[in-house]
Amino acid sequence: MAAAWIDVSVIEGVFVAAAKAGVLGAYALARSAAPAALSGDTTILVLTRAGYQTAAEGKNGFTCLVERGWMAPFDGPDFKNPALRAPVCCNAAAVRSHLPYVFNRPRLALAGADKDRMRAEIKDQVAAHALPLPEPGTMSYMMSKDQNLGQPAHWRPHVMFYLPRTEAARWGANLPGSPVRFDPTQDREPELETTFFVIVDYWSEGTMPEHEHG
Repeated sequence: MAAAWIDVSVIEGVFVAAAKAGVLGAYALARSAAPAALSGDTTILVLTRAGYQTAAEGKNGFTCLVERGWMAPFDGPDFKNPALRAPVCCNAAAVRSHLPYVFNRPRLALAGADKDRMRAEIKDQVAAHALPLPEPGTMSYMMSKDQNLGQPAHWRPHVMFYLPRTEAARWGANLPGSPVRFDPTQDREPELETTFFVIVDYWSEGTMPEHEHG
């Protein structure tokens, strides 16, 4: 089978956006994922052409970084969106058992694989038990006012909980009045992980989303 290669413009678009922000901007964007009381003493990772690298060592067990479009659903509109930026701060359990997923997709993309080749390789990794299952207590903060999570455009601050693949009904997700959200397209992704989202009232810097004022 002929090799399949990702659109190079996507990779270049990601790094052009990062260059415009600069090093300090990249640090600030990553830290903005969580309130300063938490993110001020976290490890910071930045995406380079060699993958994620440690830019600052923390002391509290959390790690903050900015996810890019490769973490979006393979068949969704934002997988090739170089403008997508998702600052996230992961707790220690997530560092051990969720970040390997976050590192894996950019690694494959930067090596030149397109989404079909990436999906096939991840399926092989899952079959070989090469990717961990989320540990109990695995969670992260995604509360940055500067996030751009693609479509739909009006995202709100939230925290996320990661579990081995499970049914939304077990958490009462997406039921009327439930604060727990679940994206059903996750079930089509090759990684055996389920993410539940819980909306919170404030951005990490303390302000409320505009549409909630008044």
